[in-house]
Amino acid sequence: MKAIIIGASSGIGKALAQKFSDNGYILGLTARRENLLHDLKNHLKQKSFIKKMDVTKAEDSIKILNDLIQEMNGVDLIIINAGFGKTNPELDWEIIKQTINVNVLGFAAIAAESYKYFSKKGSGHIVGISSIASLGPSDHTPTYPASKAFDSMFLYGLKLKNYIDKKNIFITDIRPGFVDTDMVKGRKMIWCSSVEKASKQIFKAILKKKQVAYITKRWFLIALLFKFLPFSLYKKMRKILFP
Repeated sequence: MKAIIIGASSGIGKALAQKFSDNGYILGLTARRENLLHDLKNHLKQKSFIKKMDVTKAEDSIKILNDLIQEMNGVDLIIINAGFGKTNPELDWEIIKQTINVNVLGFAAIAAESYKYFSKKGSGHIVGISSIASLGPSDHTPTYPASKAFDSMFLYGLKLKNYIDKKNIFITDIRPGFVDTDMVKGRKMIWCSSVEKASKQIFKAILKKKQVAYITKRWFLIALLFKFLPFSLYKKMRKILFP
C-alpha cells in the first residue's frame, strides 16, 4: 500500500508517517520544512519520497502532488494534514489571511485534485484533518473554526459527489480535539491528548475507513452537545470548551 501525507514534518503528520511506515506503507511526504522531512525519512522503516510543498501556493501544490503521485507510480491514500491556527483576538489580517490560505485554499486544492486522481484511478481514500472547532465559533480566533467548518463541508460535498458519480472513493473527516502540538502550546486545554494517543486513534479510524472520527473519542460527546446547544448557552460555555 502507498500513501501521501500532506503536512508530515511534525506533530500528527509526523506521528502518522511513523505508524503507516511501521505497518508496511510506502509513503510520500510533503511539508514546507524539507530538512525535517529528510530527518523523518531517515527514521522510517519503509521507502519514502519527499517533496517540499507550501499549500498556500495552491497551484504549485497541485503540480507537486501530481509529480509525487507519478514518482510513486500511484497511491491508494492521501491524508491532508497541513493546517494553520493562531489566536487572533485583535483580528490581525495577516493571521486571518494565512489561516484562509492554508486551511481553505490549500486544503480545497489538494482535496479536489485527490478526488480527480482517484476518480480516474477507479478507487482511493481521501482523509482530511479538520477539527472539533469546526462545530462552534470562537471569539479569540474567529477564522480558525470557520476554516475548519469549510474543510468538513468540502469533504461532505466530495462524499455526495462520490455517491452521484458512483465512484469507489472513501472519504474520512478526522475531527481532533486538543492535541499537544505547537498549535496549543502554552494554553491550558481540556481533554488535551498526547500526539501518540491521537495519532493511534486516527490511524485506526483511517484503516476502518470511517466517515467521521472524533479524536480522542470523548469529543464525540461535545459534538452531540453542539447539535442542541443554543447560542445563548454556548457563549457562556465558550471559555470552558475552547479556552
